[in-house]
Amino acid sequence: MTSSQHRRLWRSALAGSAAFTVIAAVVAAAPDSSAAKSPTPALSLIAASKNVTLDSWKEDPGVWLDLGTYLTAEKAALELRITRKSYKHPVVIQQIVRDGKTTTTKTLPAGTVKDFSGLPGFAQITITDKAGKTVAKRTESFCPNNASGRVRPDAPAKSKYPESCPTNPFTLGSVWGVEKGWASNTYAGYYGGDQIKIAPGKYTAKVSVTKKYRDLFGIPNKPQTINLTVRERSWEEMGMGRAAASGHGDHSAGHAHHGAPQAPRTLGEATSGTGPAYNVGHGPHPPAPPALPWALKANARTLANVGDGPGRTDGSRKAPGAKPNAKRPTGKASVPNVPKPDLRSLPAYGIMISESDENEPGKDYLSFSANVWNAGPAKLVVDGFRTPGKELMDAYQYFYDANGKQVGYTPTGTMEWDPRPGHEHWHFTDFASYRLLKADQKEAVRSGKEAFCLANTDAVDYTVKNANWHPSNTDLSTACGQESSISVREVLDVGSGDTYTQDLPGQSFDITDVPNGTYYIQVLANPEKRLKETSLTNNSALRKIVLGGKPGKRTVTVPPHELVDANL
Repeated sequence: MTSSQHRRLWRSALAGSAAFTVIAAVVAAAPDSSAAKSPTPALSLIAASKNVTLDSWKEDPGVWLDLGTYLTAEKAALELRITRKSYKHPVVIQQIVRDGKTTTTKTLPAGTVKDFSGLPGFAQITITDKAGKTVAKRTESFCPNNASGRVRPDAPAKSKYPESCPTNPFTLGSVWGVEKGWASNTYAGYYGGDQIKIAPGKYTAKVSVTKKYRDLFGIPNKPQTINLTVRERSWEEMGMGRAAASGHGDHSAGHAHHGAPQAPRTLGEATSGTGPAYNVGHGPHPPAPPALPWALKANARTLANVGDGPGRTDGSRKAPGAKPNAKRPTGKASVPNVPKPDLRSLPAYGIMISESDENEPGKDYLSFSANVWNAGPAKLVVDGFRTPGKELMDAYQYFYDANGKQVGYTPTGTMEWDPRPGHEHWHFTDFASYRLLKADQKEAVRSGKEAFCLANTDAVDYTVKNANWHPSNTDLSTACGQESSISVREVLDVGSGDTYTQDLPGQSFDITDVPNGTYYIQVLANPEKRLKETSLTNNSALRKIVLGGKPGKRTVTVPPHELVDANL
């Protein structure tokens, strides 16, 4: 894959503000007496409402097809595990069926999925006008971890499954599921849905599950028909500029005050369950709130009044930062013989030639994204404590026994406050290092990025032992403290990774004087070996690239990494 353009990979996260109410009225509320007889999930497609209105903005015409259809699971949960042994192996999907203490694993046909973002071609959508003419027809992917809610009063109050499907090209394992007695929104959103342009007016939308998946999961062929109204609106009539309407004008858009006027929001691509928990990384802009699924009622509520709770998930969860210990550790430091984290690096991706800094014109930079994740079996916990008057925090790594009791600690360097735009939080020093290596794998350039705010931005492998499907520290604004903080806890949970995107200060390589040729981007976790790990032999990952072009017009070619032919 070749990238010769000077471009940014930031993908806009537009958002919706439709209300989310429990969908219990859609199906019968009486308990299912046959549930104990068969553990096989009984799946069906339902519509939360027969009437849906979608807004098309005059300044940016088109609608996102969140039509309010859901896949329900009765009798048992739908649980799917998606894995690959390595990047040399294809992605494999298995269905897990649990019956009390008995677990049955069924491997689904090869080629069912090619990545970890959902079931491709799951929903068929056809839209016709009043005359019966087809104006739009397409299939969309389905992420079972989409925004969801209970359809039965006797269903579990909380779904045990993760809140999104990973889109990182180097994901290794994922778990998808629709909890028993719950329903998950089939809207594709970030996982492959595109805005469609249709004129304002009245339409009929027909949504069905494609035959491949009906046969695979035994889903009845019962399409849902929705009366669709496309309504044209204008940012101007709302008194909002383009930036405000798209949610990008104010970096605190996701934290609106009660009673404050709300900018109009549209359903965007990074919506319906993707949330800010994963695949966002440490970008220069905070993610906009994700769209909420279309609800039974169209009563609007402010973003401050919605969120995850008993009986529903809407994908807006920003798990709060973990609290540090009340005091810095005392007593003799020790590294006990208990489970420890295992830090591993993913190959770099999002590789491109980036624009010169306005303060340094004429420079060529190579930008990229990098992820370090924790394969477990223990989470990485680092506390920082500040001595009054000092600029650095002293950092300590903690160790826990099988019952979660802290049984040891060791000093592990420092934390420093980073005031640069795009950061503005406490960084743990020497967590990872980035290097551009020559063809002989000797160092050519080292990135200035050495200190990191740890946050669980990506679900890299939720099939490893002790993986936490609902990690804390997913929101950068809470994970890494404020300038006035006197203590901070930074956590990298088991199964999760921390992505730093390519357009942050200090991450790109200055390649102005680097000759054309073959190179490797090295992502190296724990370079000074200060953190205590399960293994130190798997901390490095390499990604081959080829530099070309002329000064001011450099190019980069990114060959496939084994079976992963993806750079975005």
